[in-house]
Amino acid sequence: MSKTVLIVGAGLSGAVIARQLVQAGHRSVIVEQRDHIAGNCHTRRDDATGVMVHVYGPHIFHTDDEEVWRYVNGFERFMPYVNRVKTTSGGKVYLLPINLHTINQFFGKTLRPDEARAFIASLSEGTADEPRTFEEQALKFVGRDLYEAFLKGYTVKQWGCAPDQLPASILKRLPVRFTYDDNYFFHRFQGMPENGYSAMIGKILDHPAIDVRLNTRFDKQAAAASGYDHVFYSGPLDEYYGHELGRLGYRTLDFEAFQYDGDYQGCAVMNYADTDVPYTRITEHKHFSPWEQHEKSLCYREYSRACEPADIPYYPIRLSQEQAMLSRYVERARQEKNLTFVGRLGTYRYLDMDVTIREALDTAKQYLSGAPMPAFCVAM
Repeated sequence: MSKTVLIVGAGLSGAVIARQLVQAGHRSVIVEQRDHIAGNCHTRRDDATGVMVHVYGPHIFHTDDEEVWRYVNGFERFMPYVNRVKTTSGGKVYLLPINLHTINQFFGKTLRPDEARAFIASLSEGTADEPRTFEEQALKFVGRDLYEAFLKGYTVKQWGCAPDQLPASILKRLPVRFTYDDNYFFHRFQGMPENGYSAMIGKILDHPAIDVRLNTRFDKQAAAASGYDHVFYSGPLDEYYGHELGRLGYRTLDFEAFQYDGDYQGCAVMNYADTDVPYTRITEHKHFSPWEQHEKSLCYREYSRACEPADIPYYPIRLSQEQAMLSRYVERARQEKNLTFVGRLGTYRYLDMDVTIREALDTAKQYLSGAPMPAFCVAM
């Protein structure tokens, strides 16, 4: 029997779930409060420069999930793109992630991989088997010099607090490569959609049984009165409940856009590790589409700060206070009927795009199976 579902948000989660359900014979209504689709991976062509702009900051697609890679390429051709990040520290430019070139340049050495591995091990500080904080983890991994040059200042600016207040889990693995490989990601499949993410998501949504309503805020009462068979909600979890238990903490971003005649920095992403530089990085958007040629350039200076009520939430903080509040919201959500929270905001997690798509595919599959739908289809 055909069902009609309401999906809140026209980003990756909402678009993929909607497409999967309508292809199985159901109908999807999507409400989106912004005036465009694609959420924070929205892209548009800049009128003045012709550059494809990542409006809410750069999104580089990378995955080891072959099914997800085939899925996105089914809607938009992905062009080869390798994310090679640079960082400015102490007036010099280095490669990221920290690799053999970075180590040799920073310390003025010509170490081979095995020599560099032993050298970095000799710099390790701290005796804790299980570091508790970001700082303890970093000092154990790379020692004080590399930590202060590349990790400390950037982390302070990005998260707005001292690294000894952040959990060690933020630094999940050793941020060093003992080769000259400067590909920022390890994944097998990497690329950029030829015509941008908004074009790709537009094609996902291009189906007669999908009704997209932009500039439309979600209204719980109106949704309940409409009798939808199910609601998939990709907005902020705490916002669904009117922040009754408090506001979950996020970091947001401010962008200072500027044009440049020519090539401003020669790469897509330049981080700034020093705290006396107020922004975290500069992104030069034409380098995200290296198959295109543009005489002029459009760049973003990126500033991170605490998210206020009127801001766009980007990164969930998930410190102890937020974790306790999240648990209370999760317990409340689990009492709901015919409602599933999805995506980055709905589950209050940082998610890469491939993981977002994978979870959306799995969520739609579970719904189509006829099995009872939980409030969260992921571990919370």
